[in-house]
Order: sequence, then C-alpha cells, then structure tokens
Amino acid sequence: MTIRVAVVGATGRMGALVSRIIEESDDFELAAGIGSKGELADILDADAVVDVSLPAASPRVVDFAVEHGLDVLVGTSGWTSERIAAVEAKVAAKAAAGSEVGVIIVPNFSLGSVLATRFAATAARFFDSIEVIEAHGSSKIDSPSGTAIRTAELMAAERTAAGQGLVAAPHTDQRARGEQVAGIPVHSIRLQGVVAKQDVLFGGTGEVLTLSHETLSPAAYEAGILLALRALPTASGVTVGLDSLLGFGES
Repeated sequence: MTIRVAVVGATGRMGALVSRIIEESDDFELAAGIGSKGELADILDADAVVDVSLPAASPRVVDFAVEHGLDVLVGTSGWTSERIAAVEAKVAAKAAAGSEVGVIIVPNFSLGSVLATRFAATAARFFDSIEVIEAHGSSKIDSPSGTAIRTAELMAAERTAAGQGLVAAPHTDQRARGEQVAGIPVHSIRLQGVVAKQDVLFGGTGEVLTLSHETLSPAAYEAGILLALRALPTASGVTVGLDSLLGFGES
C-alpha cells in the first residue's frame, strides 16, 4: 500500500530532499508540499506528515497533525525536552480518547551522527570534564543544534543513571563559556561553507578524548530519512532519535 505523505517546509533544502526521496520511493507518494508558513489544512488529505519547517513553526505543525490523527515525522531543530514532554502529553491524551498517533522526532538523520552521539553517551560515564562544539552553515537559525541538545541530554542521563553528578564546567557565568545544556557547555559556530560538524571533548587526567562527526553532503541524511519514514506507519507514542530504529532500544 502506498502511503501519502505531506511535507511541511517543502520549500527549504531539507524539505526538497525529503520530497525527492518520497517521489523516488515505491512505497510513498507526495500528497502535498507546503512552506513553513503554509496553510495546514492542505495536509489533511495525507496519511502522514513530515515536518521540516522552522523551529518557531514546528510545534504548531506537530500539534495540528496530532489533533487530526496524522502520524508525524519531525526533522526540525529546536525540540528541547520541555517541548517533547508537551507533545507526549498530547499524544497520550489522544490515545486515552481512543486515537493512536505516532510521532518520531529526529534531531539528525545521519546514521554516523546517531552513532557518534551514542558513543559520547557511553564515554560520559568515564570523564567528569565534557564540552560540545557544534558547527553548521550560517543560514541555520537555531543554536544549539538539535543534535547537540540531544547529545548533551543523553550524556547527562547516562551519568545520572550511573549515580554521577554534573560535569566539571568552571566559569559558566561567562558568556564565552557557551550555553549550558543538561549542565554541559555547548558552543555553536555558524559559518559559511559548513554543512554540519560536532565535536564532543572529554577531558581526563593527562588525556583528552575527542569524538568527532562531520556531514559533508546532505546525501548523508537519505538513509535515515527513509528509515524513519518506513517506521512511521507502525509508530505509537513519541519516539526521539533514530536510536531505537537502529536497534539501540528505547530512546
């Protein structure tokens, strides 16, 4: 059965990529493609929605999709734990009323990036000094990136599960020390010529471990986009990240 998918944010670079992948696939059909500020009523004929709009518009898109019983794949940045909790509550309320809806929120569709984030979460238990440096092109509106937020939150969760406290992050009152995400300093660079890059630095006695991932082309996102799209019809509740889709268990 062909699944009809509407893309919100279709006029952007990621939206164009998602639209092309849908049109070239055998199991999906592009039902509608609208801009980030488009009329959401235009997506109601679809079976599912992909949101690659703007951070400010994304909650409105997701709320609309959930309210109308449409499964939604979110590829827009800016989804903090607070925003995700609000969506979880709405999806749970929808389920309690007898309507199951699936929401998949993906901070980064690159499989390499997902793996790098998982490696960082594992390493976080062994180092008390951790910082993140992320870089994107100058046109990216939000900072820190969704990937950096996800990485910091997973590292902090791993440390909490191991009975450890916040990392050592001195002088965080100074603006140049970056934004604190789950107690971890995150530094954002917005530079022409960059696609996406993230370094997670772990400092220990007499050593520094750096986990680095760089996206060289949007082609790196294609496998992850297809993976998430194909998981959408059977999705239930809210899933964050490609982690569980890659066999890492619950995110």
